[in-house]
Amino acid sequence: MEKWAGHPFPLGADYDGAGTNFALFTEAAENVELCLLDDDGGEERIALEEVDGVIWHAYLPGVGPGQRYGYRVSGPYDPDGGHRCNPAKLLLDPYAKAVEGQADGHRALLGYRTDDPDRPDFQDSRAHTMLSVVADPAFDWGGDRPIKRPYHESVMYEAHVRGLTRRHPDLPPELRGTYAGLANPAVVDHLTRLGVTAVELMPVHQFVQDGHLLSRGLTNYWGYNTIGFFAPHNAYSASGGRGGQVTEFKSMVKALHAAGIEVILDVVYNHTAEGSHLGPTLSFRGIDNASYYRLVDDDKAHYFDTTGTGNSLLMRHPNVLQLIMDSLRYWVTEMHVDGFRFDLAATLARQFHEVDRLSAFFDLVQQDPVVSRVKLIAEPWDVGDGGYQVGNFPQLWSEWNGKYRDGVRDFWRGQEGALPEFASRLTGSSDLYEVDHRRPRAGINFVTAHDGFTLRDLVSYNDKHNDANGEGNRDGESHNRSWNCGVEGETADPDVLALRARQQRNFLATLLISQGVPMLCHGDELGRTQQGNNNAYCQDSELTWVDWDLGADQRQLLDFTRRMIALRRAHPVLRMRRFFRGRPSGGLAPADLTWLRPDGREMSGQDWSRSDAHAIAVHLNGDGIGERDMQGRPVRDDSFLVLLNSHWEHVVFTLPGPEFGDCWKVEADTADLSAGPAGPAAYGPGERVKAEARSMVLLVRDDGTREPGGGRPDVAGRPAADPGRDGDTAGSGLPREGGRR
Repeated sequence: MEKWAGHPFPLGADYDGAGTNFALFTEAAENVELCLLDDDGGEERIALEEVDGVIWHAYLPGVGPGQRYGYRVSGPYDPDGGHRCNPAKLLLDPYAKAVEGQADGHRALLGYRTDDPDRPDFQDSRAHTMLSVVADPAFDWGGDRPIKRPYHESVMYEAHVRGLTRRHPDLPPELRGTYAGLANPAVVDHLTRLGVTAVELMPVHQFVQDGHLLSRGLTNYWGYNTIGFFAPHNAYSASGGRGGQVTEFKSMVKALHAAGIEVILDVVYNHTAEGSHLGPTLSFRGIDNASYYRLVDDDKAHYFDTTGTGNSLLMRHPNVLQLIMDSLRYWVTEMHVDGFRFDLAATLARQFHEVDRLSAFFDLVQQDPVVSRVKLIAEPWDVGDGGYQVGNFPQLWSEWNGKYRDGVRDFWRGQEGALPEFASRLTGSSDLYEVDHRRPRAGINFVTAHDGFTLRDLVSYNDKHNDANGEGNRDGESHNRSWNCGVEGETADPDVLALRARQQRNFLATLLISQGVPMLCHGDELGRTQQGNNNAYCQDSELTWVDWDLGADQRQLLDFTRRMIALRRAHPVLRMRRFFRGRPSGGLAPADLTWLRPDGREMSGQDWSRSDAHAIAVHLNGDGIGERDMQGRPVRDDSFLVLLNSHWEHVVFTLPGPEFGDCWKVEADTADLSAGPAGPAAYGPGERVKAEARSMVLLVRDDGTREPGGGRPDVAGRPAADPGRDGDTAGSGLPREGGRR
């Protein structure tokens, strides 16, 4: 094999059309061998003799896309000193853009002897590990560009590539569970008809299956076990593992962009799949353990772990920071994704022990001309001391608002004293974000996510039922703020089923009229259940896959969700860019936001302090938005009265005086799906409106300027979009009754 000196940058395997440059960072190595692997099991080892600083490199003419490779690194094996080099272990390139195969859990993957961990194990791991693959960078993007939709116009949809598509009857079997399946019109049409603007994909970076799960017949379904920060997970590809997954992923992004849907990746940069000191040697550990991982200061044989997975990346090391930033830029520039959701993001802020919001990682993101311009969303907690950091991330960032989830759940399950918290969350959580001059977009609002109950299970179970996970039902959150509506689990009781359906609509309606950025969990619009399992991380089965065979109740829920998303899209007052001020705009009453008691009077301080208060109304003044559009024109909208009743009995609300409006019509009623703007009923000041037990009634002021589709003309004079209330599924990507078109 002819070998040239090559270059130290870029890191990884870079194909230029004539050959490939290989570059690897390690300051622990004494020798590095690049291993080229053929289809017959042969291995050619090429010594990397060029070293610039701590980058080992070479250029190989004629080596191109599809070539399998790995590294063997010779150096100190000294766990007490933080070093674990072992040339018997074939190592994955940290910068590999494609990966073939999967680690099989064999003991040869361990870098140490099980009978003496201080001594290295010299079994060759090649037959049991995954292989790096040189990827082809060529792809015809056409005119594809990032969408860059403003946060306040976004409706996000958390989805699992495999779980969303695995059971879709209109997909060819070979596309189910793949990137190509997600890009198929059958799935894309569902997303566009639903009205979501972005899919937030659960981890698609190459991840590793845990040996302890495989031994129990389970898998790491969620994928929060990354080993390759540049490579699309090969098991989600219909194209195979020789680099075809890269092209397939790009094609998926291109198809979603063509439908106006952004692609956001859930990324795991806080730890790797190599786990604790007892874990396998797959890549980073064997390349330079002390540089990549945060070690216990006075016990370097062990890892400082704030993730609960066995290790944490060393976020104060410049080459670790470079790895993460290079990865982020790659996914934006080469894979065209539109943003990232950072798993356990508080760990990324830990330079030393405490969470430091001004850590080097945030500084790098802030000044980066590529990464700083996409959507950045933090999961603002980890499992370390002081790790719960909701509201404390820098201004550039948005956050999963866990307090929104908790406050909304408490209100609708009838928890006493929940009203003040609920009111703060409904109006954008200004108590969390405004002090730092952040806007409602800082909060990603959600009621359910992958971690926890589905929406249907939230209203069907008081307790978790995780026995299938094989951990004695000890795993998963025990305090879920859920309510089973009187019966635990499945039931045929029509009254319980009706209440559960209404509660699901209450949660969805609340989410979609709240200020901030709403996020749905995939399948919640279809009534998906996990049978009470609130920690289904290891369940790759029909328990977690979305069931597309819908009955009448599921179609009714889908139609309601579409209506509410369309309503949000049509009305700026439901998705404001700035927080409500609680005072009139331009000196004209009423205020932009007014909280009202059921008797129509404004709430007092004493009213807020009542622990038994379960009903409230809020007036959203469409004439008092106080914002301007991109052309500088004032934004105006219809005004809304929202009647909220989490009481176990019905409540009769008295509508406020004429200064709020002379005529009100029902836009939506979670207890009466036949109610809506097409109905003739109208109410005036002082009239009484009944809100059934556990329900929301949404009233819109009717002053004669509304367009037939609902809402005033938008700021450019166009009619608001038709919310599609007819329930038709034609062209929706959904199978018809019976599971087939």
